[in-house]
Amino acid sequence: MTPAAPALPRHLTLDALRGIAVMGILAMNIIAFAMPEQAYLNPLAWGGSDPADLALWAGSMVLVDGKMRGLFSLLFGASMLLVIERAAARGESPAPVHYRRMGWLMLFGLAHYYLIWSGDILFLYAVVGMAAYPLRHRTPEALIRTGIACVAASFVILALSAATFLFVEHAAQLPGARPEILASYRDTLNSIGAPGSATIRDEVAVYRGGYAGILAFRLAAGPVTGVMFSGFETLGFMLIGMALLRNGFLTGSWAPARYRRVAAIAYLWGLPPMVALCAWCFRSGFEPIATFNAVFAWALPFRLVLVIGHAALALWIVTTQRERAWVRRVAAAGRAAFTNYLGTSMVMTSLFYGYGLGLFGSLSRLALIPFVLAGWAVMLWWSQPWLDRFAYGPLEWLWRSLARGTLQPTRR
Repeated sequence: MTPAAPALPRHLTLDALRGIAVMGILAMNIIAFAMPEQAYLNPLAWGGSDPADLALWAGSMVLVDGKMRGLFSLLFGASMLLVIERAAARGESPAPVHYRRMGWLMLFGLAHYYLIWSGDILFLYAVVGMAAYPLRHRTPEALIRTGIACVAASFVILALSAATFLFVEHAAQLPGARPEILASYRDTLNSIGAPGSATIRDEVAVYRGGYAGILAFRLAAGPVTGVMFSGFETLGFMLIGMALLRNGFLTGSWAPARYRRVAAIAYLWGLPPMVALCAWCFRSGFEPIATFNAVFAWALPFRLVLVIGHAALALWIVTTQRERAWVRRVAAAGRAAFTNYLGTSMVMTSLFYGYGLGLFGSLSRLALIPFVLAGWAVMLWWSQPWLDRFAYGPLEWLWRSLARGTLQPTRR
């Protein structure tokens, strides 16, 4: 294999943010790796009700839940635009380059979903990435307006779903409620994974079993539902990411004081309502529909604000500490984010699922912290030495080679 051609300049800030995002995603995904999916939304569904476990749920709900995925979506949009613009600068037609990349990413996502873990986001990103391509020429201001409109559309969809659940609950609690209304209410509670529901029992039984049963469980579902519920939101974040690349926010071109000011404003607007939603869940005793609606629907507008706040805070730190060794370590984990993301799925499912160590559903939230810390340590340990020697992470190289139709150079 011949040495790689000189690489185009990379943006340290983009790589470091991507590293923070992929590490943060593990902090939330660990719940879905180790527990029934509903534990992600309601702490009483699974995972322990001790003060430490409830505190961890609250901290995640306010600061992490959806925010790391949102940050990753911003960065995916920015990186996608970079690839498109660099292809055009080389004299290539950007459309075939882009759609080949998204097509292969879609296949990676389907393999990830069905063969490894049903929490995949790659299929969603591929579909939404294809939809985003025609909007690439818009100005930063237009991209931000369109992105906010997409997030607003997603909020309307989720809010209508939340309202439907509240209507069914209200109707079931009226005196003399008809049997079909009561049955619909029970089905609603089961569908959102209320504590003790059949949905939770079935999922625990499946993931404590063998690979064949888990595969059959995934084949009965599919990744399209994620596109339906998260497509507009993801498109909005990607478009905003394109805008933030073009206006210099994501490339570290702003003054550190400006990043600090943006972070302060975002937290001032985003944190109080998120804390209020979290407190509402606690006051309700984690009533299933109230908690589901708070996490699933009502948090969305503030999620966008906090994603910008997290990005601004991280960029302030990275731009003022760019010479530190830990920044380079985090940036390397971001350069190999594709490998780290899929590698995490393979390792964690092998630890928790029945065909591996079978730890699924057996640990509390607090007990999962060492698994997260170990995952972070591995990402930071291997990524920089590998990229000091090779041009790409292993799966980054494979994706690039498939998308370009030829084996890419590996050595730096």
